[in-house]
Amino acid sequence: MVVWLSGQATFGAAADILAEVGHIQVSTSTVWRQARRWGEALKTLEQHQADQVNHLPSREEITPGEAKRTDRLGVAMDGAKLYVLGEGWKEFKVGCVSEIAEHSTFIPETLEWEDVAHAVHNTYVAYLGGPEVFGQKVWAEAHRRHWTQAWDTEVLGDGAPWIWNLADEHFYDSRRVVDWYHATEHLGHAADALHGEDPSPVKQGWLKKHKQILFEGQALHLAQTLQTLAAGQTGGVREALLEQVTYFENNQYRMNYLELREDGWLIGSGMVESGAKQFKHRFTGPGMRWSRSGAERLLPIRATVMSYTFDDAWRAIYKSPNN
Repeated sequence: MVVWLSGQATFGAAADILAEVGHIQVSTSTVWRQARRWGEALKTLEQHQADQVNHLPSREEITPGEAKRTDRLGVAMDGAKLYVLGEGWKEFKVGCVSEIAEHSTFIPETLEWEDVAHAVHNTYVAYLGGPEVFGQKVWAEAHRRHWTQAWDTEVLGDGAPWIWNLADEHFYDSRRVVDWYHATEHLGHAADALHGEDPSPVKQGWLKKHKQILFEGQALHLAQTLQTLAAGQTGGVREALLEQVTYFENNQYRMNYLELREDGWLIGSGMVESGAKQFKHRFTGPGMRWSRSGAERLLPIRATVMSYTFDDAWRAIYKSPNN
């Protein structure tokens, strides 16, 4: 209970909850020590599982007795920051593995109800460090979710090169998709360059028109339009537009939103965005500062709590004492 609560709330709040609800008197320092001890055990278990999975035979081979299923699975990756003592704000990476299911949804862009893909049964991993080890942990979680048995899969990201590099390494046969909302943010940057940062009817009209073009999967056409607009500008405006031209050109094959929607695929990575916010809620509260080792031990606890896999993980690390 102490370890589970430490993944939900501050160490002091965890002690208060145990006292108020369970009438169990535990000091804040005890909660911290237990989180440190068992967080290290979870961290070791997580790394052991990643090492095992990443040394399996070629992923192109299906394990004997393993059959393809009709499920669709998706993985999304993103970054967030926490404060590390002596280092400042450092990025930790978040990965989310999801099943993909279609539900009837109202679409603001078309003003119609459509069957739209949604991410369900989300599980998470997080890592304070570089993409190489993080990629191994994401792949281990995907493998635990029977990724190799899925009928088809996709990888979502915000367009950061490190995400596509990990996709090439670990999810090479999955379709790649740039998150729709990040793509529209880049379109918003172009609108700011052309019409200023203050909202205006002209700016909003331009943005709505070109969002529709993007929503229809015409990223290359959009890049060409911005290229033409940039040719008539100078200085910072021209540079800002050309930056967005590069973004849409480089990601055009990951922005086939019309085809993706029609085929029942996710176009938004809200599940990992939400996950990153949930991690930040635990790690970036008022005045929160972490030692690197403390953050590294608590991240896997938080991940199992968010994934509803804490009980399974606990059984793997905890051995009941003999009576």
